[in-house]
Amino acid sequence: MDRQARANALVRATLSLGDAVLRARYVTSVAHAAPIAALAQTLDAICERAEQAETASRETLIAIVDALNGDGMDALIQRLREAAASDSLLALERLIRIPPRARPTSTTPPRDPRAPDGREGGGRPVPLGERKSLARRPDRETLQRMLRDPHPDVIRRCMSNPRLVEDDVVRLAARRPGQGDALAEIARTRWVHRPRVRIALVMNPATPLEVVARLVGLLLRPELAMAAHSPGVAAPVRALCLEHLVRRPPVNGTDPSKPDLQ
Repeated sequence: MDRQARANALVRATLSLGDAVLRARYVTSVAHAAPIAALAQTLDAICERAEQAETASRETLIAIVDALNGDGMDALIQRLREAAASDSLLALERLIRIPPRARPTSTTPPRDPRAPDGREGGGRPVPLGERKSLARRPDRETLQRMLRDPHPDVIRRCMSNPRLVEDDVVRLAARRPGQGDALAEIARTRWVHRPRVRIALVMNPATPLEVVARLVGLLLRPELAMAAHSPGVAAPVRALCLEHLVRRPPVNGTDPSKPDLQ
């Protein structure tokens, strides 16, 4: 089976699942089971077609990004990087690139001075386990307080709170200064399927650059143009957005190197 046939098979099987979580789990299982060279070729074919705005491939790419953003995927992603470099799989390389000056995300991010200090009412320190429990409470006041917590485990639980709304997530994704670990947690949730959340993460300089690279592959032309020409976006991210932009089908003959607000 050649790469296009394998890509077609993965697209069909992924899109046959109606739930985004199931799709990501399926892609994860395929990724761990397939030979790395064949997997890299398959993903590269889907990335190429997604860059050309093929609808089914773009939808499958969302599941691929969800899978790659999951826990325990770092070693596999590194093997894919090596395969992409060895076989000149440029579309896949754009998706899993570590842009220049990327730094590993700290597991103990510096505290946001506006964030809670783990104390209750300025009194006793609140243990992490209790803060994680508070993040699940279905009341807006507690949720708003927990969304300012700098610990990624607290943010992870906030993301599944039934009272959370998109505006909350957008504000957190756009917050300056941002916490890289917390922003990476947003990218691992269903909220990253929302365009406003996705572009906020890309535009935030604190989002880990390897996470940004995967999200850039999901941006639409106007979003790519906005990020590519925004001085607040890191230079390597702007360059990557331009790479994607020039590969997207033109709209009404527009110049892809210029801002496209259509």
